[in-house]
Amino acid sequence: MRAKDSNTYMAKKAFFDRVITIYGRNAVAEALEDNSILIHKLHFSDSNRKASQLDKMITIAKNRDIEIAYHDKKALSRISKNAKQDQGVALDIVLEQAMSDDEFLKSHNEYRVVVLDGIHNPQNLGMIIRSCAAGDINAIILPTKNSAQISPLVIKASVGTLFRMPIIKTNSLVKTLEKFKRANATLYTLSSQGKNSYKDEKYSTKTLFILGNESEGVSQDLESISDISIVIPMKRGVESLNVAVTASLLAFL
Repeated sequence: MRAKDSNTYMAKKAFFDRVITIYGRNAVAEALEDNSILIHKLHFSDSNRKASQLDKMITIAKNRDIEIAYHDKKALSRISKNAKQDQGVALDIVLEQAMSDDEFLKSHNEYRVVVLDGIHNPQNLGMIIRSCAAGDINAIILPTKNSAQISPLVIKASVGTLFRMPIIKTNSLVKTLEKFKRANATLYTLSSQGKNSYKDEKYSTKTLFILGNESEGVSQDLESISDISIVIPMKRGVESLNVAVTASLLAFL
């Protein structure tokens, strides 16, 4: 591959790494009406029956100079990845704040990052994003597997803050966290077995907080590479907090 072709390919890849697809008529309509959301393309199934809501989407898309594409039903389902619920409509949204781990490390010398390990509840993910955006967190690391992904439910739960929060998506949490460790970051695992209170810890200038699955906690793979285990002390026999509440406490340390 020639250098020019390689640069073009990398630029396209970097762009599409920032694109997420939502589906469903109400979710797509709401996103189209929000001028703060950068939109790449609007997709329709060519089997859709005429409807005023679809006509309104087309009018908004044309007014915003958004590309409209028509597909057969099977092709649209491959785009939406949810044939049962896409209602013949999908929308490509650009997450302008999304970035790779390399991009983040190159642009940040000091940071606090929240790492999500197996968070499956979309509402929890949205609330975590909202708290991190409001507080002192520089980015969220979100795995592409074994985790809730950006969806209309997440966007709604985040109350739009998703589009302001840097998101680092990764195919391998272990590899990404090892990369941060090589950059001298300290990895803190939230655990009920932690020895130090989260309030008493003296955090480094490069801090990663690892939050685990709603029921099983942090996975063994990430526990094994973590540097320090910290705990949020509980009273009255309460065993744990909702993971979104935990993220809020860390965001406002």
